[in-house]
Order: sequence, then structure tokens, then C-alpha cells
Amino acid sequence: MHAIVIGAGFGGIAAALRLRAKGYQVTVIDRCAQLGGRAQVFERDGFRHDAGPTVITAPFLFDELFSLFGEKFSDHVTLVPLTPWYRFVFSDGEKFDYGGTLEETLAEIRRIEPKDCEGYQQLLKHSQRIFDVGFTQLSAQPFHKFTTMLRQIPQLLGLRSYETVWQMVSRFLVNPKLRQAFSIQPLLVGGNPFDTTSIYGLIHYLERAYGVHFAMGGTGAITQALEALMVRKGIGIQLGQTVKSLKITKGVAHAVVLEDGRTLDADVIVSNADAAHLYGDMVAPADRSIASTVKLAAAQFSMGLYVFYFGTKRTYPDVAHHTIWMGERYRELLADIFDHKTLSDDFSLYLHRPTATDPSFAPPECDSFYVLCPVPNLQGKVDWDVQGPLLQKRIVAALNQTILPDLESTITAEFSMNPTDFKTDYLSQHGAGFSISPLFRQSAWFRFHNQAEGIKNLYLVGAGTHPGAGLPGVLCSAKVIDSLIARASDA
Repeated sequence: MHAIVIGAGFGGIAAALRLRAKGYQVTVIDRCAQLGGRAQVFERDGFRHDAGPTVITAPFLFDELFSLFGEKFSDHVTLVPLTPWYRFVFSDGEKFDYGGTLEETLAEIRRIEPKDCEGYQQLLKHSQRIFDVGFTQLSAQPFHKFTTMLRQIPQLLGLRSYETVWQMVSRFLVNPKLRQAFSIQPLLVGGNPFDTTSIYGLIHYLERAYGVHFAMGGTGAITQALEALMVRKGIGIQLGQTVKSLKITKGVAHAVVLEDGRTLDADVIVSNADAAHLYGDMVAPADRSIASTVKLAAAQFSMGLYVFYFGTKRTYPDVAHHTIWMGERYRELLADIFDHKTLSDDFSLYLHRPTATDPSFAPPECDSFYVLCPVPNLQGKVDWDVQGPLLQKRIVAALNQTILPDLESTITAEFSMNPTDFKTDYLSQHGAGFSISPLFRQSAWFRFHNQAEGIKNLYLVGAGTHPGAGLPGVLCSAKVIDSLIARASDA
């Protein structure tokens, strides 16, 4: 039995390994030059950059993949716990270090707003209740049957999943800065805190329970370890190849057609391509189900990303590994990005300094950075050829005046990606950074199903399907299809 996996992001890699453990002959096809999907690794003038995810919050999901073959993840990758997990820098210069022990977090909260210490602990308890249902019970639960969704409604209502993340956080915390700090998690998976279902509040407990880690050598070291495992287990890998379309006969997917004209037959096809691209461009209109057509037409997409990579010819030892640099506006800025789809003059930033933990990311006495700036996706009609360089200048100037003094004179080896690159490189619909948004009406049964609607032998993993974006989400999507696909000997 032969399985083809389209796309080698972490969801596709995890799916390939799980299928191989079930006895399938597996071929993975990806258009990029490296495995990892958006987790590519870039090198410029001696500076190394993880292009995509950098935060490891659920290492046990990687442990599971190696344990399928009697191996240990820890024998191949070294994870380092970070403290703080994130440093927030607010527009007035005040800082808030989040992470470490509960006592350390409470001490930081007490410094800013003593009344919120009790509120944070209550928030954490509520987050654990969400985690126990939303992650432990449902993250690997198939939702292609509506009856499954109906059975969960009482629990979800009991957890107030109809609330947004902002509403949830505001019930427990009173300080405006702390409300911002504890509501940004949806942005890490492509959602607006003012729209995203509070189910994603489970991230608070996930971080507290398992910590926030960094892989020495970067996320690329995890990709390399997984690639080596795939090679050891005989999984075929074809890079630099793009799947153009699927062959579907009488509702059964049985082959993929590559851009070079080749056709590859398969007994099982798993798509780690962007779900909207799959149904919009790879599946012929006549083969689409009514459900997938309606979901595609009604889809609301995540924001775009402007990602700015650079090195510095000096070090910044006072800058944390992960910094969230907050602009003056919060709700209004997010409305510009998500609702109005306009590029504002102001911004908030996520700053990654891997050299804080792993000096090998840069030459001696230098630092490596990337800045992630949420921006409108391509539905916003921004001319990135014009606006990209202007945004870069504003970002450099803002960091130069705040946490990276002398940046303008020490910056080197800079380059960037914007939503047009996400569309071109990753075939992401509208250049969205995280596929469709994590709204309640786009969650569980309402999201693109892991078992394709109306097409047999086709399965979906990745950010656009259940349970959603982020490393834990896409790795869990592979667990979902693992429960749906029979062993090769039984198929």
C-alpha cells in the first residue's frame, strides 16, 4: 500500500511517520528545497535564521513520533527551557517578564498590578479546564461527523467557548497591560484576540504545564532529526516538486499530478498543503463537495506576516530570547490588520534573538534576529514592493530608539518576507500566515475536516484543518488521521 503526503511541514512529516509505522510505503513531496514547510532555515553571511516557528511548547508530541520506532527524541535533539518565556516591552518602556516558575510570574504580576495575582491564578485554573477538554480530549478527536460536534456542545458551553480570548482574560485581570500580555496567544496561531474563541485560552496551561523550550541548533535541528528518522525508515522524499492537482474518479482520490506532468498513483493521499489552496486549486470544481465549497466561500483568513531577518555586528545581552514589543495601540491596530485590512504606520512586533541561547546562530560577537510583524493578508491590496521597504525602515527606527540602540549603524545581512512570498513560496491562500482564522465558526466540525468532505482516500493535516495552527496543532492533526486510516495490512 502506497501513501503520498503532499507538503513537508510538521503536519506532513508527522503524518508520513505515522503512516510508515502503520506499514505503508510513503512518499513525501514538497515544493521547497528543505523539509519543514514554513520552518525553513535561512543562512546569510554567517547568520542563521529559523524562518518559521521557534517556540516549542509540547515536546511530548515529538517524543511520540520517535517512540513509534523505538527511539527517543532526546537522543537526537537537545531542548533548553527558557526563562523568561517572553519579555513584553510596552510603549511606555515598562517591561513584563512572563514565564519561569509560578512564583516568578506572580512576582512580576505583583510588581505591575497586585490585584491581578489572584486573577491570574484563577485564569490558570480556567485554562486548565479548557486544556483538559480542548487539548486532552479533543485535539486528536476526528470531527468529520456532526454528531461528534453535537456531543461536545454542552462541555464547550460550560467552558464559555462562545467568549473571545480577550473577554476571557478580561474577566480575570484588570490591568490593561496584563490583559494585553495574556491575550496575545491567538496571534501565535493567526487569530485576533478580540475574535478568537476562548478555547485557545488553553495555551496558558499548556505553557505552564510543559514550559517553553528552544531546540539547540534551532527548529531546523528538529526538522533535520525528523528527516534522518524518515530516511532511516525508508520514507521517500521528493523536494523541489509541486503537486498541481489530484486525480479523483467517482469520488475516490487515487493519484497526484505534478507540475512537471508526472502522475503518481497512491492508495492514500494526505494533504499538508494549505486547505484553502487544496480545495480551491488542486481539486477540480466537479469533485468538490458542497460542504468544502461552502467553507471555502465563507472562509475568513488569518493575518499576513512581514518577517524581517537581520544580523548585528555587536551583541545585545540585555535582550531576551523572545520579546513581544507592544505598540501604543492594541485593539485598534488589530482591527486595522484583521478587519479593515489596512497597513498602519504603527505596529507591534515579535522579536526573536536565538543567540541569547545558542551563539552558533551568528559569528562571534554578533547577534542574529528576526522580527515578525502582523500585517494584513493579500486581501488588503497592499503594494508590498513599495510598502515593504518603508515598513522595514520604520521597524529599524523603532527598535533603534528602544531596545536595540545603535541598530541603524550595526545592522547587517538583512532581508525579509511578506505575504506575497507566503503565497508564492508556500501556496498560502491570500498569503495568510496561518491559513484560516481560529474563529469558533471555523473550529472543530466547522473547520476543514481531516477526512476530506466527499472524497475518499484523501486526508488533511496542517494549520487549516482540525485542531488548528501552531506546532502542537499541526502535530495533533496527524494524530487525528492516524485514528482514521487503517494499517496497511488491514486496508
